[in-house]
Amino acid sequence: MSAHDVKLFGDAVAASRLETRFAALPAPALLRLAIEGLYPGRIALVSSFGADSVVLLHMVAQIDKATPVVFVDTGQHFPETLDYRDRLIERLGLSNIVEAAPDAATLAREDPEKFLFASDPDRCCEIRKVAPLGEALEAYDAWITGRKGFQTVDRARLPLFEAEGERVKVNPLVGWNASDLIGYIKQHELPPHPLVAKGFPSIGCLPCTSRVLPGEDPRAGRWRGKTKQECGIHGVTLDAGGNI
Repeated sequence: MSAHDVKLFGDAVAASRLETRFAALPAPALLRLAIEGLYPGRIALVSSFGADSVVLLHMVAQIDKATPVVFVDTGQHFPETLDYRDRLIERLGLSNIVEAAPDAATLAREDPEKFLFASDPDRCCEIRKVAPLGEALEAYDAWITGRKGFQTVDRARLPLFEAEGERVKVNPLVGWNASDLIGYIKQHELPPHPLVAKGFPSIGCLPCTSRVLPGEDPRAGRWRGKTKQECGIHGVTLDAGGNI
């Protein structure tokens, strides 16, 4: 399969064609196809180095350790996440980490005390995560996400291939459940995020992430007490500076 065999860029029809043709592929094979066949040199994995990020990071490392891995350093991460990131990069031999960061002038103007998350969490996510990621992804035609269908009701409807303007998002783990993730981590003897054992099955920025109680939705600890469920990088067409 090559980039000439199917229209890859742009609309939902392109994504639907990819979905129809490759829906039966297991996640590792789907990733290899995307990285080596569909978008060679033009695809990145976006990783938060969160609770189960090691699964996709390990799969990508088995295909090509030089695959770009975009990490958005919001300035609000748990120290444990930053340490985990550094350990995984070394352990997996990842050699192309692309760090995206918020615009310093925007932070100085809108969030100098790092407390915007309390008064306007949507805007906080926009300037600390959405806009920096949009800028970082300008160089790519496709990107890989780690979303799973079991995480929320909305995510249960996710396709494997998803249109985002002129880019395509690949969601290789959409059909996986929690047991699949745990099994993969154990099978390959991968180190878990240290906060998972402390009750954090979904890990974002420190101020907006709390422990999840038994029986709660895995993402119940994200923006607890608010109607907000997503940071904003999904459901919109990301572009450089578009939300500044």
